[in-house]
Amino acid sequence: MKNGKVRIGFIGCGFTADLYWNNLKYYPNLEFVGATDLLPDRAARFCNYSSSQNYPTLEAMLADSSIEMIVNLTNSSSHYTTTKQCLEAGKHVYSDKPLALKFSDAEELAHLAKSKGLHLSSAPSGLLGETAQTLWRALRKNEVGPIRLVYAELDDGPLNLQMPHTWRSPTDVPFDYHAEFSAGVTVEHSFYYLTWLVAFFGPAKTVTAFSDVLWPERRVSPEETINITTPDLAVACIRFESGVLARFTCGLIAPYNHLMQIVGETGVLSVREPWNLSSPVFIDRYSQRRFKAERYQITKSFPFLARILSRGSGVYPPIRKASFKQRNHKGRPDFPRGVAELARAIREDRESRLPLDFCLHVNELGLAIQHPTSNPYTLKTTFKPLSPLDDEEIKEVFPPANW
Repeated sequence: MKNGKVRIGFIGCGFTADLYWNNLKYYPNLEFVGATDLLPDRAARFCNYSSSQNYPTLEAMLADSSIEMIVNLTNSSSHYTTTKQCLEAGKHVYSDKPLALKFSDAEELAHLAKSKGLHLSSAPSGLLGETAQTLWRALRKNEVGPIRLVYAELDDGPLNLQMPHTWRSPTDVPFDYHAEFSAGVTVEHSFYYLTWLVAFFGPAKTVTAFSDVLWPERRVSPEETINITTPDLAVACIRFESGVLARFTCGLIAPYNHLMQIVGETGVLSVREPWNLSSPVFIDRYSQRRFKAERYQITKSFPFLARILSRGSGVYPPIRKASFKQRNHKGRPDFPRGVAELARAIREDRESRLPLDFCLHVNELGLAIQHPTSNPYTLKTTFKPLSPLDDEEIKEVFPPANW
């Protein structure tokens, strides 16, 4: 609480904890106190790495009155129970995605937080990043006319063929691919794009979805084969209250493809990698010459030839310039950005830029895609329209350009 900082603690010292910890130094409004984990050795290793206090139990951490906010980095299956325990102890909570694996549990957490006057928000925080904010600015300026359609792909290729058993965090924690397959790719990955779509186009009205397990037995290492029971592919058509329609795919089978295309009446805005917060936003404006050129095989092999024929096409001006390396990095996320934003909201006594009603709506939408119904699902939740960051907020939110 000193110097206006918000003191925080981590629950869970697994693979994800290192991802959050590594960028905390860029946010002076956060003071990291310590962490706890069900595995004492893992907690000890992380707290030694971060030079922080090692709480022997969650109860011990919650008993520390100086900690205001808990960052819940447990496995998805534990989010509901641990977040509930933290809220009941009077702590604000920022949860890794999702809030809960059951929508009724997520609703319960929302009601509990509101009844206690506590802040509750959820990852991912990519909406606060440079790429999403640049794309949002282009949409507000009507750069490609009224939006009619979105194609959003989050296909990550066969995870089992990427040697996940070899992945280690800086504190030498192995990647828990068992939990990743158990929760399902839709819950683990879809929110990265669903948060953008819902923020840009408003509440989703209905979703028609399909999901299935298409590759049930997967060899993840020479010694281990695991049985997959949670869908490894989901396809959804989302109708937003604004009238925009989005086709969304998410899976662990098709080749790696993270392309989002937002189709307007006069052109297309696109992003190729949502996990890189400096990924360029491309704009392709329609023209008769462009459409004619696209029908030839040579332009299919060399798409840039078609773009040359479109006036005003290319990279849309970013809200902040990035280096060539930063723009073309495969994964350049900033996990604690949402934590820092929630801390500012607590200090300024305002609603977070990732407000609870918004997070609850995204949670409902993601679960509706993973567990489809025979008829189009009508969403129960809604939220007030979100506002993009203004120029002054961007200066405060984004870390140094060379991070």
